[in-house]
Amino acid sequence: MADSDTIARPAPDTVKILIAGGFGVGKTTMVGSVSEIAPLRTEEPLTVTGLGIDDLDGIEEKKATTVALDFGRITISRDLILYLFGTPGQQRFWFMWNDLALGALGAVVLVDVRRPDSSFAAIDFFERRGIPFVVGVNGFHGDHPYPPDEIRDALALPDHVQVLLCDARDRESSRDVLIALIDQLIASAVG
Repeated sequence: MADSDTIARPAPDTVKILIAGGFGVGKTTMVGSVSEIAPLRTEEPLTVTGLGIDDLDGIEEKKATTVALDFGRITISRDLILYLFGTPGQQRFWFMWNDLALGALGAVVLVDVRRPDSSFAAIDFFERRGIPFVVGVNGFHGDHPYPPDEIRDALALPDHVQVLLCDARDRESSRDVLIALIDQLIASAVG
């Protein structure tokens, strides 16, 4: 006789979510902090090849970079599993974003207020493709010097885009940003 738990339970829904943003904003950190599996990372050490190409202003301590993607998984509920794909942040790897975006239902655009200009390309990418997104303002070292409304104005975001303060190192904080995105996706599907 088969176990009753395996007979009646349908497979959970799976949702592809992108974690995007500029170079050094915390995408790999967010995927790693919230993933229930050991994340797949394609990080490589920064080398002299990137000198003059990679802008390290404000992130001089950065020693490695994602060259393809990060991958993680989080179970939100028994019926919903998120597959997280972190995009590479360096401009020379942006060609991969189109492929990574295929089948994505939504995205988190991470912003570093020390370098907000590094986030405009990600915001433009999702706006042009009509992919819903939320903005996660990654507070490095727990620092959030600006309220969400000021960040919204600085990034010229429409009112429907949520701006959430977060800490990509913190599992609960990262999870809360993902839940806000899922709630937004559900509300737009129902409404």
